[in-house]
Amino acid sequence: MTDISRPGTALKMSSHILNFLTQNKKFSRKRFFISIVAFFLLLFSVSFFIFKDLPSPSKLSSYEIPQTTKIMDRNGKLLYEIYSDQNRTLVKLNEIPLYLRQATVAIEDKDFYQHKGINPIGGILRAVKETLFKQQLQGGSTITQQLVKNALLTNERTLSRKIKEIILAFWTETIYNKDQILEMYLNQVPYGGTAWGIEAAAEMYFGKKTDQLTIAEAAYLAGLPAAPTSYSPYGTHPELAKQRQGDVFNRMVEDKYISPDQKDKASREIIKLIPPKTDIKAPHFVMFVREQLVEKYGEKMVATNGLKVTTTLDLSLQEMAEQTVASEVADLKKLRVTNGAALVTRPPTGEILAMVGSKDYFASQSGNFNVTVSLRQPGSSIKPLNYAVGLDSRKVTAASVFLDTPTCFIVPGQKSYCPVNYDGQFHGPVQLRFALGNSYNIPAVKMMALNGVENVIASASAYGISSFQDPSRYGLSLTLGGGEVTMLDMAKAFGVFANTGIKKELVSILKIEDRQGNLLSEYRDPNLAKNVFEKMNYPSSLLIGGERVLSAETSFLISHILLDNNARSQAFGPSSFLTIRDHAVSVKTGTTDDKRDNWTIGFTPNFLTVVWVGNNDNSPMHPYLTSGVTGAAPIWNKIMNNVLTKQPDLWPKQPSGIVGAQICQLSGQFPPNSDPNSQDRGCATRYEYFIKGTVPNQPEVLKTAIAVDKTTSKPAAANQTENVENREQQVVKDMFGIYCLDCSHEGGDPVTSVRL
Repeated sequence: MTDISRPGTALKMSSHILNFLTQNKKFSRKRFFISIVAFFLLLFSVSFFIFKDLPSPSKLSSYEIPQTTKIMDRNGKLLYEIYSDQNRTLVKLNEIPLYLRQATVAIEDKDFYQHKGINPIGGILRAVKETLFKQQLQGGSTITQQLVKNALLTNERTLSRKIKEIILAFWTETIYNKDQILEMYLNQVPYGGTAWGIEAAAEMYFGKKTDQLTIAEAAYLAGLPAAPTSYSPYGTHPELAKQRQGDVFNRMVEDKYISPDQKDKASREIIKLIPPKTDIKAPHFVMFVREQLVEKYGEKMVATNGLKVTTTLDLSLQEMAEQTVASEVADLKKLRVTNGAALVTRPPTGEILAMVGSKDYFASQSGNFNVTVSLRQPGSSIKPLNYAVGLDSRKVTAASVFLDTPTCFIVPGQKSYCPVNYDGQFHGPVQLRFALGNSYNIPAVKMMALNGVENVIASASAYGISSFQDPSRYGLSLTLGGGEVTMLDMAKAFGVFANTGIKKELVSILKIEDRQGNLLSEYRDPNLAKNVFEKMNYPSSLLIGGERVLSAETSFLISHILLDNNARSQAFGPSSFLTIRDHAVSVKTGTTDDKRDNWTIGFTPNFLTVVWVGNNDNSPMHPYLTSGVTGAAPIWNKIMNNVLTKQPDLWPKQPSGIVGAQICQLSGQFPPNSDPNSQDRGCATRYEYFIKGTVPNQPEVLKTAIAVDKTTSKPAAANQTENVENREQQVVKDMFGIYCLDCSHEGGDPVTSVRL
C-alpha cells in the first residue's frame, strides 16, 4: 500500500497527474478535479512531514533545562560536568537595563521590532544564498527564531528544522508581543558555561545583578549567545569575547543606540571577570572537547541532554604534566619566561593523552588562553619536515654534504637573505645527519632552496600543518620557523615520522553515550590501549589507519637522525635534556631568532610530547634560551621520562628499503679502497643508512685544481682576474659551492652568493 504521507510519494503522484492533464485535454472537468485532489495530497504530505511532532510555542513560558553532561578521562574519572543553572533567577524586562536590551537587538536582530518573526531580506535571503551556493545551511535567524530553536527544537542543520523554526517563529509572534519575546530570550538563551539567561551570566562573569551591569559589560554579554562556547571568556579562545564586544559597540553606534563618544569611553573600560570555578580538571582539554561537542551536537544538547563523554585523556599523566609545566615555568622567571604548554599524544592512534594549555588555567596572567591550539612560530623544530622532503625526493641522502659557510641567497626583487647560525659561527663541510642533528641554519636554508618553498609547504600541509596556506607569504626563512603553526599540528606532523610515514588525525573523544546509555559515537582503533602506562610493544604499521604521506624509509632516516645523540653533541653536548636514560627518543628543539618561542618535540613509536615556553604577549625571552636545551627541554625531559618509565626501549624499525654502508667521514663519498678487509680504506669512515639506490658509488677524490688568490691563499673570487693561479687543493663541494680544506681561512671565509 502506498504511503501518501511521504513527501516523495506525493511529488511523484502529482507529477503523474500533471502529465495526464497535459495529455488529455478532452476531460477538462476531470482535469480540474484531479488537480484539486493532487494539490491537497501534496499539501497534506508536506504538512504532515513538517508539522509532525511540532511543539507548541506555549511551552516557551515554562521552558526548563534538564540533565548534566559529564566529561570523563579514559579511565572513567570525572573531569567536568556541563550543566545548566536550574535555579536561575528570571528577570523582568523592565529590570534589564535599556542599553543591554539595545545591545542584544543591535548585534542579533536589528529589525526585531519591525518584522513578524522572520527577516526575509536581512536574514532569510542571505541564508538561502549561502545554502544554495555554498552547500551549507546558514543562520540568518531573528531573535524569535533563536528563541524557538534553543527552547523547542534541536540544533541539527537541516532544511526541515529550518522550516519548523520559521513556522514556530510566526506562531510565537501571534501568541506573545515583542517585549515578552525579548524577555524570554534574555532569560533562556545560553551565555556560555552554566549560564543560561542574562541573570546567570551577569552573576557568573561579573558577580553582579543584571541591573548593575555597565554599558561595557552589557555589550560583552550581548555578544556571547551567537556562539557561547566559541566566544566564552573561559573557553579556548578568550580573546574572541573581547573582539565580539567591539562588534556590539559598532552595531550600537550604527543603530544610534549610543554615540561614538560613549562607545570610545565604554571600549576603554577594563573588563574584570570573576575567575572560573575551580571544580574542573584538565580545564584546557575540557574546553577543547566541549567545543567539539557543541560543533557536533549543538549548545542545547550538550548542556541539557545528560551526555556521558569518555575522552582520550589520562588524568594522572595530565596532572603530572600540569605540575611540571607550572614548576618549571616558575624557575624560568629569571629568563623572562611567564608561560608554558605541553601536549602528549599517541601517534599510532592519534589520541591526546594530556593537554596543558598554559601554566595555570586560573591565573590572571596566562589563564585560559590555550597555547596548544594557538599559532606560534616553531623555530628550528620545523627543519625535519624540510629535510624529509629532500630525502624523500632523493635530492639528498643522510651523508650529503652541506657547506656551512657565509652564504647570501639572492631572489630577484627581494632583499638578499644571509642567514646565520645560532652560535654565530660557521662549521665548514657538514653532512646532513650532523646538520640536522646540530640544527645548523645555513644547511637548512640550502635544503629549502634545493627543495623549493612551494614543495616544502605542500608536503608540510600533507603531514598535517594546516596553517601554511599561501606559498607567496613565505620565503627561505620558513625552514627556520618563519611560518606560524599550532602545537596540535606539530604533534600531527611529527607523528608521521613515528608512524612510519602515515598521518593520523588527533583524537580527543573515545565514546559518547546519551542519558539512557545508548552509544552515539565511538572511536575504534586496533592500537588503542586501556592503560597507556602498561608495557607497549611496537604498534603494527599495517594496523595504523590513515593516509600515507611519507615513505617508511624517509620516516626511518629522520627518526634515526633525531635520536642520534652523537649527531647533535657538537651543539648540545653529550649529555643534555634531550636524552632519556635507557630509551631511544627522537627529539628536535626550536627557538625563534627573536627569542619569542622555544620548543622541544620528541617521540618514540608509541608516544610523542610537544612542549613550548614563551610569553602570551609575544614579548622576547632572555637570549640565554638560544641554546635550545633550556626552557622547553627540561619540561619535555621530565614528562617524557614519566611516560616511558615502564616502557620498553623501542628504536625505529628499519624498513626493507633501507641499507647501511661505510662512507667517508668528510665527503660522504664511497671510500677509495673498497676492500672491507683492509685496515686502510683511504679515508676515515663512518656507518650511514641509505634508501636503496642512493648509496654513494663514486670514490672520494679531494684533490682538485682550483683558482687561488696568490696573495691570500684563499679561493679566488668568481670575477677575480689578478693575482690568480690554478693549484691542486683539497676541495669538498655541495650543491651551491666549494670549500677548500687546505686553503687559508684566516679572517673568515668569503661570502657565497646563491641566485635563485
